[in-house]
Amino acid sequence: MMITQTRNKLLRLRTGRVVLLLTVVLFPAGMPVRASEEGDVRGVVQQVFQQLQSRDYGSVYDTLPSATRSRTSRNRFINALKRAQDRYALDRINIGAVRVSGNIAVADTELYGRLTQPFQAEGKIVVQQYLVREEGKWRVATGDNGTIQQFLKSNPTFARKFPIRQPRIFVKQDGKWIPFNLPGKK
Repeated sequence: MMITQTRNKLLRLRTGRVVLLLTVVLFPAGMPVRASEEGDVRGVVQQVFQQLQSRDYGSVYDTLPSATRSRTSRNRFINALKRAQDRYALDRINIGAVRVSGNIAVADTELYGRLTQPFQAEGKIVVQQYLVREEGKWRVATGDNGTIQQFLKSNPTFARKFPIRQPRIFVKQDGKWIPFNLPGKK
């Protein structure tokens, strides 16, 4: 019993770190949106996921908004992801509803993967991927609340409809997805 509790605590702690790192990489109100804009957003979210899967962290860095890149060096970002890469494996992503309003978009996603160290476990992260358009390109701002808040402030209707939600984490146990709370969070 004591070993199981210790393993569970260790799993929560390490999974929490990986989840936070992934969510950093990886958080329309009444306005008509062209289907191509939604398709563009989907394409960027899928592309970033594939870059994470293939461990092409430099390309992931290039998809971050300029404000995020100005606060985090390329080497620091890449090294942080490299340190975590042996602890998890990304399997697939489901991209749900996409909403676009001007230069901000949100895509509902479910990321599926496996924790590989210190032991194996299946996991799922349900997260809204926020994107901002800069110089005509969609950039993934999930996890950069400062950048997201700036764009939401300029579009209050969108902000009311799609406020930032914290990622929800699940672990598969006995064939069921069980909510997983990070240490210190309730």
